[in-house]
Amino acid sequence: MDRVVSLLVRPVREVVTGAGPHAVLFDMDGLLIDSERVWLEVESEVMAWLGGEWSPAHQERLVGGSLYLAVDYMLELTGADAPREEVGRRMLDGMVERLGACVPMMPGAKELLAEVRAAGVTAALVSSSHRRLIEPVLDAVGREHFALSVAGDEVARTKPHPEPYLTAAARLGADPARCVVLEDSPNGVAAAEAAGCVTVAVPGLLPIPPAPGRTVVASLREVDLERLRSLVA
Repeated sequence: MDRVVSLLVRPVREVVTGAGPHAVLFDMDGLLIDSERVWLEVESEVMAWLGGEWSPAHQERLVGGSLYLAVDYMLELTGADAPREEVGRRMLDGMVERLGACVPMMPGAKELLAEVRAAGVTAALVSSSHRRLIEPVLDAVGREHFALSVAGDEVARTKPHPEPYLTAAARLGADPARCVVLEDSPNGVAAAEAAGCVTVAVPGLLPIPPAPGRTVVASLREVDLERLRSLVA
């Protein structure tokens, strides 16, 4: 049995039952933390090292994607003869350094996390970012808010594939259809909906249109636990 399948069959707790959401699954970049501007700084620095230029338009092509999707795009743009692993390492090092100094939270994120935890509702962090980036964020935001976290380098297929959210739900012993996912990117929304989760979109850099079964809000300040419960009632 491979690593991914074993993750899917080993829940970290008993199967969740009862009314309301079985779990609330949070994206990280652009949803809980205001990291897209930090990514832009790091990507610009790495692109300059490769001999090219970077812009917000380039960044928008990669929102919600994996690290090595960005690396491959940079190498394609520049034609630089640089090892893929070295470019990825520079990206991670730059982000870890900045997030180690400051983790800027998005409006309403602290309040929603605190409300979910106070009510005893299970929460998880599900990100396309690598584990190295998730760790300083968990330290800053508070590990106590999350029963578990799933990183992009811990699954075989990251967003927009549903595997990250299916993995989180399985490990929590939760029915994906009774999990509420909060996402800011089209890739993340696609992953959540493909997993069969109830989805709340908080669009960041890219627009996310309304759709059947999808709730779109302007900010996490518009979301509270009562609203999340109503979506799975």
